[in-house]
Amino acid sequence: MSEAIDTIPATPGAGGLAALEVRLRQDLAWLELPAKSWMPATTVDGNPVLDVAIIGGGQAGMAAAVSLLHLGVNAVIYDQSPAGFEGPWATTARMETLRSPKKLTGPALGFAALTFRAWFEAQFGLDEWEALDKIPRLQWMDYLRWYRKVMALDVRNDHRVGAIVPRADGVVELHIEAPAGKSVVLARRVVVATGRDGLGGAYLPPLAQSLPRELWAHSSDDMDYGKLAGKRVGVIGAGASSMDSAATALEAGAARVDLLIRRRELPRINKGKGAGNPGLTNGHLHLPDEWKWRIRHYVNVQQTPPPGGSVQRVAKFPNARFLFGAAIDKVEVNADGLRVTTPRGVFDLDFLIFSTGFRIDWTVRPEFATIAPHIRNWRSRYMPPLGDEDMELSDSPDLGPVFEFQQKHPGSLPGLERVHCFCYPAALSHGTLSGDIPAISDGAQRLAQGIAALFYGEDVEFHYANIQAYAEPELVGDEWTPSEPTEAERAALGAGAGR
Repeated sequence: MSEAIDTIPATPGAGGLAALEVRLRQDLAWLELPAKSWMPATTVDGNPVLDVAIIGGGQAGMAAAVSLLHLGVNAVIYDQSPAGFEGPWATTARMETLRSPKKLTGPALGFAALTFRAWFEAQFGLDEWEALDKIPRLQWMDYLRWYRKVMALDVRNDHRVGAIVPRADGVVELHIEAPAGKSVVLARRVVVATGRDGLGGAYLPPLAQSLPRELWAHSSDDMDYGKLAGKRVGVIGAGASSMDSAATALEAGAARVDLLIRRRELPRINKGKGAGNPGLTNGHLHLPDEWKWRIRHYVNVQQTPPPGGSVQRVAKFPNARFLFGAAIDKVEVNADGLRVTTPRGVFDLDFLIFSTGFRIDWTVRPEFATIAPHIRNWRSRYMPPLGDEDMELSDSPDLGPVFEFQQKHPGSLPGLERVHCFCYPAALSHGTLSGDIPAISDGAQRLAQGIAALFYGEDVEFHYANIQAYAEPELVGDEWTPSEPTEAERAALGAGAGR
């Protein structure tokens, strides 16, 4: 006989979501979460110092903040976007649905009531969940907004970090630009949770630099695709963002969209999925360098295929063309727009979209100007075998066990290790724990536990003094009555003394 299982109310509507929130609060209360703060209050020259400042309020930044709060470490998030528009989901992302399977628990940190599934079922019911194929992109953003609300996170929106300045006295300066003006915030540790392009920006081939800016865009640009109506558009690349850009242009009324694809065919298998298991999540950090490089390089070389739904979204348009073997040889500007030369032919276009990914590029992120020259990267750590060179991996930061940056030349920038890289470029050092949905909770908990341990070591004298000063009695002295030995027992004692 099967046992009855309590489930989240499946009745669609606000009542279901309200009941879920009650359940989540109960779960947290039963676990005594968040933990009591145990950190000493810190000031420098009379100025308060935050325990942890997190740059970026997307899914990674929020998961890190919750993990820290649950360990009794206070965290404040700074995000340059308006409230509710953190991350790419409601701005530059153009996919219809997430690429990740809907059952992944993402930033839920082990709490069933904090998962997307729980949030979805509470509003729409189990039948709708079963019918759902993949998570709609904007619905994921709605879930993240709810996540922020129910976890009561301290997020400072419209706050841009203009500079990160580690100091030798145990704090990091953040130079903040906000609607109220400029300010300097001090924090004992800083977490950089700035997403896929977290340490740089869009990668562009050199030929883009010679083209008029009004004739091209990168797929990550925040652009109105409506301006492409009636135009001949070329999209360079064959990844997921290429398909999303091409489909968005077609849906906006582009006259024609040509996908200019260097490869002879699209990759078919997502090798990254084959790498995802708890062994990698917990073990990648401890692998020898050659294995870390070998795994990440193999995944890079194989490339990730675009989702089938994204390809079909483009293919249903008769004015879309998939042009394989069409590497770009030359792009010329003429009176009619752009003339693009490839081994497959010459194409006249009005607008070009580069879907060419991201790269670490400190020069496009002025906030990193102080720390960039001092960060040790994998180029300084490891020389791959001939033929296995990989610019993305060589540029990746060589991180410590708590995602902390390390100094290229020890002593050149004291305090750099107080800045932690919890964004996609951490993948070579730690595995994919900080940039994607599948293992984001594992990464956030590793980060938080590591930071808590570092704080305890730094403050051990303070904590030892607290142990010494602790005076709450377990006993008050009246819980027992002293007993006397019997006369025989006293006599035996005396007899023994005489022997």
